[in-house]
Amino acid sequence: MNRPVAFVTAVSLALALAACNTVEQRVGGAAVGAGTGAVVGGPVGAVVGGAAGAVSAPTVVRATRRATR
Repeated sequence: MNRPVAFVTAVSLALALAACNTVEQRVGGAAVGAGTGAVVGGPVGAVVGGAAGAVSAPTVVRATRRATR
């Protein structure tokens, strides 16, 4: 899978997580981050992306909800 397709897929999944509660946000954010990280940086990128996704997912979802209101 090339990077632009992976990026579009990751962004689409991140936006789809906007209706989730906090636990689902973290799990979904970790999954999206790990997938994106794996495409960009291999196994190390998957670990770093998963951690970053889990930490930042609730903030991203809140900002998305505010922007769509």
